[in-house]
Amino acid sequence: MIASVAGRVTGIGPDAAVIEMGGVGILVHCTPGTLAGLRVGEPGRLATSLVVREESLTLYGFASDDERTVFEMLQTASGVGPRIALAMLAVHTPSALRVAVASADIKALTMVPGIGQKGAQRIVLELKGKLGTPDEAVNAALGGGAPVPAWRDQVHSGLVGLGYSTRDADEAVAAVAPEADAEVAAGRAPQVAALLKSALRALSVR
Repeated sequence: MIASVAGRVTGIGPDAAVIEMGGVGILVHCTPGTLAGLRVGEPGRLATSLVVREESLTLYGFASDDERTVFEMLQTASGVGPRIALAMLAVHTPSALRVAVASADIKALTMVPGIGQKGAQRIVLELKGKLGTPDEAVNAALGGGAPVPAWRDQVHSGLVGLGYSTRDADEAVAAVAPEADAEVAAGRAPQVAALLKSALRALSVR
């Protein structure tokens, strides 16, 4: 198992980063929040989980060991593969997922793309008590509900990490705000990866 990677960040995309180790560029799939903490040309370290399939080897990266642990535990639930597990961590923090599962918050879980009502119920049934104890402070702050992702900060940091100026990032965030507001109005969590792609499109047509 590859437990972590550390080296110079040579590239950042909407859903993955490239970290150079010993002259070899390692492609690591990450959540937008994790990518926002990386900077091209600077050293970076990610906790990692290697998913082995007959036709591929895919490396997933995380800002903390706790995120990696939750990512791997989520996949023990029926119907949850690495893509869904990563999407869950893109929408909710590990603490928020513990709260959602412990309190059987189906609405919070169905905010994740690819998870429906039955899937959320199955996740609660199979993972309750396995993700660890929810942080009491987080639980109190959430009131047993779902967190509101800080999409503005994540999109802004992601754009700056890709080399855009703070001013350009500010303008791009403002441009995609209506898209995020529409998601919230529809009862869905704004998807940072989708918003980042929209922001990049907005910057490319200026």
